[in-house]
Formats: sequence, C-alpha cells, structure tokens
Amino acid sequence: MATDIVYVPSPNRTQASGGQTSGMTRTNAIAGQASINASIMTAAPRTSSGVHHHGEQDTIIYALSGKGSVLTEGGKKRVDLGPGDFCLIPKGLEHQEVNDSDEEVVWVITRSGDSANVVNVDNWTKP
Repeated sequence: MATDIVYVPSPNRTQASGGQTSGMTRTNAIAGQASINASIMTAAPRTSSGVHHHGEQDTIIYALSGKGSVLTEGGKKRVDLGPGDFCLIPKGLEHQEVNDSDEEVVWVITRSGDSANVVNVDNWTKP
C-alpha cells in the first residue's frame, strides 16, 4: 500500500485493467496502491457493455465527457449521465453501461478495493 503520493500518468499511457466487459475499454489509473482504485472507462459511439456487477465493490462514476447511461433492474431502469454528473452503483448490483450517442463517452470510475472486480453475467439474473 502507498505511503506517499502516487503519480498517475495521463490516461493514454496507462495499462488496460484486468476487468473488462464487451463494448467498453477500461484503463487503470490507480490500482494496487490503496484500499480504493480508479480507472477510466471509454465507450465508443453506439456501444454497450455486457451485463455485469462488481461483487463486493461499490462503484462511483464521474461523467467526464459525452452522454451515456447505466441500466439496472433487468434493463428496465435507466439513469442518464452527462458531463459533471456522478452516479453510485452499490456492490453486487447488476448493470449495463450504454452509449446510444454518436460521440465517445468517457467516465472516471472509482471503486472500493485495491483493484477492479468485474463479474460478467450472461443475462440479467435479477429483474
């Protein structure tokens, strides 16, 4: 664990995180340094992630650019996020990130735990 400031290089020099879902690219910003981790999620236009959850990790999203959405409740509930918006996804909550727009979406993701835990599921298991 870190005992001093951890410098984070610009996102284009970070390595892809181990936790990925189809349709989204996640790059680590801070991982393995503390009891929280941070990454950048980039979604190309007209893409969506697979349905997934983050196990025991709470997730906070900060929408940096573009307009994207998070689906929950079997895809029935939709929360739209634009630049400057925050969103909390509680641990274990199945969700899907969606970019229905014609522009790239970039979110800063912070999670509990020293590295991202992504649990992909084939379909929604909880409506």
